[in-house]
Amino acid sequence: MLHLRLLVPDDRTDEVVRAVERTVGTAHLVVVPGAARDPLGDLVMVDVAREACDGLISDLRELGLDRSGSISVENIDLSLSERAEKAEEEAPGEGVDAVLWEQLEDVTHEESTLSFTYLAFLTLATMIAACGVVLDNAILIVGAMAVGPEFGPLAGVCTALVQRAPKLAWRSLVALIGGFAVAMALTTGFGLLMDGFGLFTRSMLEAERPNTSFIWNPDPFSLVVAVLAGIAGMLSLTSSRSGALVGVAISVTTVPAAANAAVALGYGDYNQVWGSSSQLLLNLAGILVAGTLTLIAQKLIWASQRERVRRTEDRADRVTDRQADGAGRAEPRTRI
Repeated sequence: MLHLRLLVPDDRTDEVVRAVERTVGTAHLVVVPGAARDPLGDLVMVDVAREACDGLISDLRELGLDRSGSISVENIDLSLSERAEKAEEEAPGEGVDAVLWEQLEDVTHEESTLSFTYLAFLTLATMIAACGVVLDNAILIVGAMAVGPEFGPLAGVCTALVQRAPKLAWRSLVALIGGFAVAMALTTGFGLLMDGFGLFTRSMLEAERPNTSFIWNPDPFSLVVAVLAGIAGMLSLTSSRSGALVGVAISVTTVPAAANAAVALGYGDYNQVWGSSSQLLLNLAGILVAGTLTLIAQKLIWASQRERVRRTEDRADRVTDRQADGAGRAEPRTRI
């Protein structure tokens, strides 16, 4: 269940409450008149099944509540209530499959900004991977994959394409391209510095590396793994099972490929530069295509689900209206 806290202008409270009441999957509606001070109005709180929350938020935004008031969403870790259980049963689908598009846009916006922290993590991950490729150490490669934050901008591009958000697309592309450019440039310098200390050598880079040679030798499996990782990553990001993102991060060869290309560039080994760059682009393309198609499929599925629920709500409203009209007509006869 999710908890919605709404700050509503007092002249809009009735229509907001009606929107909440007609939504299948809601419980524990509370209205506190005059509680809000900024903006001035009423406080409305309600618990909503995750799978019904996106539809309710869309209805509230159509009423302009995001402009005239406020819509806040919080996770409920524990709810002991028969009403809550009934609301979850009535809501369409399963909560773990539901997509909150506003939340997805907000998360990808934060994760796809070219900030100092993002650049620091990506650069450090690339440098760790550089040590891994030179030493042919698979443990360092896996660690670098886990540290790399590049899936955020990738998810931002996918979300922007599906939601038609050009600003998010531009911000994500700047973070993705600019981040890798800065990280690779700094890692090239890092490689030359390590060479100056005698810790890296060209012979180490060009030696047989059974554990890491795949990084600069892309093959069809590179694309297959990238596509599968893109699907898994988007499903993890849009569901409540975000822990799977760690597995996604260590299954694609993005950061290690960038690291190998950077170190090889410092030594002038353009064969490995080309191979690593091809591996990097192949993985990025596979994740972008798969992630975008996954979001499109989810959007279509939930759009059809919401349409069925909407028809059910409309029929319930008509029944309620007829009952109210019948009660109104019956009242005079009762008095007589």
